[in-house]
Parts: sequence; C-alpha cells; structure tokens
Amino acid sequence: MATYVYPTFPYRAPHDLMAGAPQRRPLVVIGAGPVGLAAAIDACLQGLPVIVFDEDDSVSFGSRAVCYAKRSLEILDRLGVGDTVVNQGVSWNVGRTFLREDEVYRFNLVPEPGHKRPGMINLQQYHLEAALVRRAQELGVDLRWKYRVAGVVPLADGARLSLETPDGAFDIEADWVIVADGARSHVRRQLGLDIEGQVFKDRFLIADVVMTADFPAERWFWFDPPFHPNQSVLLHKQSDNVWRIDFQLGWDADPEEEKKAENILPRVRAMLGDEREFELEWASIYTFQCRRMTQFRHGHLLFAGDAAHQVSPFGARGANSGFQDVDDLVWKLALVIQGLAPAALLDSYNTDRVYAADENIRNSTRSTDFITPKSSVSKLFRNAALELARSHPFARKLVNSGRLSVPCVLVDSVLNTPDVDAFSGDMVPGAPLADAPVRVAGQAAWLLDQLGNRFVLLAFVDRIDAIGGALAALHEQSAALAAQAIAVQVIWVTSHASAAPNMTTLHDQDSLIAQRLDAPPGSAYLIRPDQHVAARWRAFDAGRLRAALRRATGQDLPAGAASQSASGAAA
Repeated sequence: MATYVYPTFPYRAPHDLMAGAPQRRPLVVIGAGPVGLAAAIDACLQGLPVIVFDEDDSVSFGSRAVCYAKRSLEILDRLGVGDTVVNQGVSWNVGRTFLREDEVYRFNLVPEPGHKRPGMINLQQYHLEAALVRRAQELGVDLRWKYRVAGVVPLADGARLSLETPDGAFDIEADWVIVADGARSHVRRQLGLDIEGQVFKDRFLIADVVMTADFPAERWFWFDPPFHPNQSVLLHKQSDNVWRIDFQLGWDADPEEEKKAENILPRVRAMLGDEREFELEWASIYTFQCRRMTQFRHGHLLFAGDAAHQVSPFGARGANSGFQDVDDLVWKLALVIQGLAPAALLDSYNTDRVYAADENIRNSTRSTDFITPKSSVSKLFRNAALELARSHPFARKLVNSGRLSVPCVLVDSVLNTPDVDAFSGDMVPGAPLADAPVRVAGQAAWLLDQLGNRFVLLAFVDRIDAIGGALAALHEQSAALAAQAIAVQVIWVTSHASAAPNMTTLHDQDSLIAQRLDAPPGSAYLIRPDQHVAARWRAFDAGRLRAALRRATGQDLPAGAASQSASGAAA
C-alpha cells in the first residue's frame, strides 16, 4: 500500500512449549487483533502471565476498523497506548448528514468542555494494532506469531489447545482461554457454538483513497447525493492523508466486479471531481450483520470482540464494543485466577456484555433499517423524515445515519450496589465514570488517569484539614483498606486546593467532578478497576463499603444471581 509498510513480526520456534507437552498455562489469548492484544496487555497490567497465539505474523491488511470512540480512548489510556493512537489519529467531534446537497442534521459528540479525549478519532486498524504490539512487547507479553490454533477441547478445569507451527504441532493446556479470533472465529465454529442474528441484504464498497484535501475532520454522510444517486455515501478522514469512502451498492451488486479498480475509480471521480488527484489504496466489499453468540462464557472459554458479536459498521460499534468487553472481563478474570473471587464472578461478564451487545445490535439494526429501507413504507418514512429535517428541527431527531458508539451503562448488573440515597445525574451504579480536569500536587491532570486497574473510593471533602465525622473514620481506615487482599485505595477529592502527608488528593478545580457525580462534601463513590461506578453514598459507612466490595467481586451476590446470569444469557 502507498502509505504503509507492513511489519513482519519475528516467529519464535516452539521448542520451549513442546518440552513436556502438554504444558499448563494460566491464561491463553487466541488472536492478536485489537481485542486480543488489548486483553493480553490488560492481563499483564493485572499481574497475570499470558501467552498470545496468532496464525499471522503482521497487522491486519487494509484500514478496516477506523473509528475509535471516547470511551475506547479512555480504555487505551488505561492500557498505556492512548497518547500514541490519539496523536497519530484524526480527532473529531462533529458529524453532518446531507440529503442530496443540503445539510439536514448535525451532531457534536462532546458538546460540553472538560474532557481529555475527543468524541472520536479515526485511525487505520493497522496503525492501532502496531501500537498495541509495541505496548505488549514493552510489557513482556509472550507473543507467538505463526501459531495456528487447529483445535480446542474444553476441559472441566480449562481447555486443551492443539497448535500448528512451521516447526511442528503440539498441545498446550490452559486454565483460562480468551477467544478473540474475529468474526470468522475458527474456535467458535470448531466447537459448533451458535451465533444468531440478521444479515442485511445490501452491499457497501469501502474505498480508501490517498489525496490532499482541506475538508474538515468531520463525519459526512449523504443520502441520495448527486454523485451517487438513490444510494448513500460516507466520508471519513484518516491519518496519512487517507480518506475512507463508503458507497452503498445494493444487494444485486457483484462483489468481485465492484472491487475492480476500473469500477471504483469512476465513482470516486464523480464524488471528488475530475480535477482532484487521488490514489486508490485499498478496497473491500461488505454486508451488514447484526449477530451474537447466545453466551460469551463457555466454561473456561471466554469469547470477546467480533468472535462473540458482530454489528454493522455504521455507528462504530464493532472494535469499540470489543474494547469494552476486555475492560469488563480482565479485572474479573484476574481476581478469579489469583484466588480472590469465585469463578461465578465471570458469569457477570457474560450477562453484562450480552446486555451491551444487545444494545449495540438494537441501535445498529435501527441505523441499518433507516439507511437501507427494505419496504416501500419504510422508504417512504425515511424519505419524508429527511425532507422534513431540512427545515423542521423535530424531524432531525428521526434522521439515523448511524447512532455512534457510546459506552453501555450496566444498570442491571448484579455487581452494582443499589442506591440507598437520592442522587441526580448520569453517574448511576453501572455507569463508566465521566472524566474531568483535576490538579494533582499542583499540576494539571485528568480524573480517569488517576483511576483504573484497582478499586478506588472517591471521598469528597471541602478541605483536607476540615475532615470530620464519618470521613475522619475513613481516613483512619485507609491504610487497612489499601493493605487488604482486594485493595481499595482512598482518593480524596477536594473543592479547595489542599493536601496532607500520606493522603492522595485531587483538586476538583472547576467543580466538574462534584457536578457530574452530584457529590457534595461527605459523599463517597466506589469505583471498579474498569472505572465503572460500583456504589455511592451520601455519607461514608465502613459496613456498606465492605458489603459493596464483596458484591462487586462476586463474593456476596444475591441468592441465585450467578445461576440466573448464566441462564439469562442463554435465554
């Protein structure tokens, strides 16, 4: 490709793994795409020895997934690659939708100030994967390239994997396996596991073109444009002066013919004009699919990303939901492997991420139905909504060119401690915490960068030197909380700049944390290792904190919750 030279990662002979085979490992990740690499990095950060098998020896071919949402960027920050991908990618917040040549709808993904990350960045998947590989290597993750997982046999206490390499075949056993081998998951098919849903009868052409253009870094979507009548077109800017163009083709289009350069170039010229120079870099044909496995946990096999669920690309919910799978899964798995939580905790990964997958599928299906109406009535409604949206604000809410990825709020998770006090705002138990600017030791910083990979209790106080009542008791207990088997770090959030020895403090300089969390002095929030809210109170109580921690780690769930989570996911 014109703008990218694909790396070749070094193959390592399996002699060490063949000795005494089958060896037993605590954790194996199958697949070194974005989700598998993120899982391996997260596992390493959680102190877990992990080995990754991938049958290839390079990054993905073509740009593929390109849009990464604000929540994914926050997860990548926690994994240590956020700055790399944001600096290399194209940041944007604004999306515009056109009917023919007229704008009918506009949105802003981050309409309020006080967030570290933009609503989205665009970055070719191969760049993202390369950054994740470098981070995994930096952490010492055991990456095995050109290792094909030819078979998987579930065991009562793990799984046995049959591997094929250039130096021969061998078996290895694992206590736990994260399966992240993509939409065509060989493991899923080999085990005969179901994936159900809908395949939409339409085809789209992806054309990546290299050109110099002064178009703003925004998402542009056209219905019935003059350069591609009666169909839709999407335009995104990527890094390296690469622009992604998606052309709707219709179900009757011949995929092999449409991928030929002589058929692609006239479409692009009609859009850009004959005078603009460009180079075709990559092209692909795809169809919409909205499907998921019935369950994401099968004993000691845990499915994540496209191996577990698939959605149409409009809405950027594929890779983004895969990162959220990892975010939910790995801290729970670490507690189980370390003997600090029961294996039933992983049932909550199944139910919570199935819930999230259904939310993504629901939104993706609605977008697809609007973009590609399949009946005369639905097309009539779509066209009427677009025409009305030109001049009537109420109709703009009906325009759906892809409801973009937002983090799932796990309101029904069994790990949440229900509120006993009244709160306002969006930071309910199960929600990912909103970011905000802070000052740490007088230096500008961000709230979410102070959290993650451990449980944290945010304790709100006006001034450190004004601690009293129940918060004073918390201060006395903070060292014990940090030293217990499942540690809880106390972080004090102050409305005035103040500090004290042996106390971690954040200055809420703009009062945005207190506003977004509805947290006046005296309030306390328990935050999970994945930065989701586990519990909150108007006043600290040691007994309530202990109960919430036990519940959030699967040790004190309501009776029958674990079995309900498994059966509920299968329903």
